[in-house]
Amino acid sequence: MNRVALAGNPNVGKSTLFNALTGLRQHTGNWAGKTVATARGEYSCGGREYQLIDLPGTYSLAAHSQEEAVARDYIESGQADGVVVVCDATCLERNLILVLQVLELTGKVLVCVNLMDEAKRLGIEVDLPALSRRLGVPVVGTAGARQDGLDDLKEAIARLVGQDAPAAQPERPPGERVTLAERYAAQVVRSQAADRLRRQRRLDRLLTSKATGIPLMLLLLGAVVWLTVAGANLPSALLTELFARLGAVLEGWLSAAPEWLRGLLLDGVYRVTAWVVAVMLPPMAIFFPLFTLLEDLGYLPRVAFVMDHAFQKARTCGKQCLTMCMSLGCNACGVTGCRIIDSPRERLIAILTASLVPCNGKFPTLIALITIFFVGGRAGLLASLEGAALLLGTLALGAAGTLACSRLLSATVLRGAPSSFALELPPFRKPRVGQVVVRSLLDRTLFVLGRAVSVAAPAGALIWVMANVTVGDVSLLARCTGFLDPFARLFGLDGVILMAFLLGWPANEIVLPVMLMAYLAEGSLVEFEDLAALGALLTQHGWTWVTAVCAMLFSLFHWPCSTTCLTIYKETGSVKWTAASVVIPTLLGLGLCFVTAAAARLLGLA
Repeated sequence: MNRVALAGNPNVGKSTLFNALTGLRQHTGNWAGKTVATARGEYSCGGREYQLIDLPGTYSLAAHSQEEAVARDYIESGQADGVVVVCDATCLERNLILVLQVLELTGKVLVCVNLMDEAKRLGIEVDLPALSRRLGVPVVGTAGARQDGLDDLKEAIARLVGQDAPAAQPERPPGERVTLAERYAAQVVRSQAADRLRRQRRLDRLLTSKATGIPLMLLLLGAVVWLTVAGANLPSALLTELFARLGAVLEGWLSAAPEWLRGLLLDGVYRVTAWVVAVMLPPMAIFFPLFTLLEDLGYLPRVAFVMDHAFQKARTCGKQCLTMCMSLGCNACGVTGCRIIDSPRERLIAILTASLVPCNGKFPTLIALITIFFVGGRAGLLASLEGAALLLGTLALGAAGTLACSRLLSATVLRGAPSSFALELPPFRKPRVGQVVVRSLLDRTLFVLGRAVSVAAPAGALIWVMANVTVGDVSLLARCTGFLDPFARLFGLDGVILMAFLLGWPANEIVLPVMLMAYLAEGSLVEFEDLAALGALLTQHGWTWVTAVCAMLFSLFHWPCSTTCLTIYKETGSVKWTAASVVIPTLLGLGLCFVTAAAARLLGLA
């Protein structure tokens, strides 16, 4: 099989071309010995099979990061029968620097000038034959999102792979890549994009200025959170009903089984797993596509630009802002996203603080407590906006905790100066909605859900055993909550709350149901019909607004879930750093709860 490497800067449409060429014939994995993901895919052309290797996006082969090192080493190794360098037609000059670097390593190169449709919309014309003459290699124009030029690209790849020797290279001045790229671009690019570029610059000034950038970012984040929470209610209810019906069918099948086995499988394993799926799947299926749409639109690099100053003050990398945004959907995805940070020190700081940002699994508990104790169960637009503002304030507290802990780590066990990095503000593009939805559902939502389900099932069995096995007519769950109660009271909590968080380690979504199960002394997870009934139950068991605040603080800051812990261990390969990622948020949460409870007692508010 002919192997072809696909190289290029980030945001040039390389992945779009890869997907268009290979379709469903793809598989992903890490490079040997490195936590850098690669995608490989196959396609056929003219009766021959081709394997396409999608190299990590990189601005340079100077190897400042693992991704750049992987791309450079693979091209240098000669394993590929040809290299396709994908360029952005709207900013060709910068892309040509990478082309010239690749040409210094191999002459079997094909330049693919992508996004030709976008360039045309902006009034930019690229003389492809002239560029081919200056570079000394074939050049093809494509519009990957519309699949224009793919046949020409396949034919050019076939000719590239079939040639016996690399193309003869024209003489170039040594060591002047930037100057040469500028000269070539000036010779082959004609632009009439002044008006459109002025509009984009005005929009960029609005989105990245100190006065408007952060307020607009918070407003957009609030809208995404509100859409996620509001949109997940109906599908969650439908999934719950579906699982209830399926549970009835399973109960009929297990009618002849011993009662303990029926309870273990149905009330334990099945009910907990079904609850996790019903609560996790809808918000993730909404949040991840929205997040990916913002990424596809080109807005997320602006967020990193706005937040870079704050992270520089914390002596960490501004790219950590992007991993924080990913953590809002799932902390495990945020940990995986830390691979974009080049510095090992700063990457480790981002990993250790990833769980300080609340994931969507914590939203049900936070929203329920906000609605019951602070919105007062009121309905209507005003109450909805008030609740959204309080939730957004909770998210802001998580961001503040992330910055504070990052600064503490960088000043103590992970000392070092913040690194510099190149941040490109790509042009705004019309998102490819269908592709975004499919990619986010397959690559993120189902991946995270699969991990959560794999740990929810055994956790369900454990919860059932603790609730149904008794010692002296008292269940293990009741004994454990009683044992923890004096300790928990110091932090404004009670033993049931603390035990619910401990048993909720597999998935934060089950924390609230475990509380209800313990308060009602039920043998399985309990669902509440409405928030008013839940509020009455909590108040009956001694909850006040102080208890609610402490429970929200501990929900925001406590140990990461099992899925995130497994991901942290996989990314760091270290038990020590995985343990540190558990200790840091837990100490922060307990400390804030203790201060809040103590202050309330001193002021006579508790």
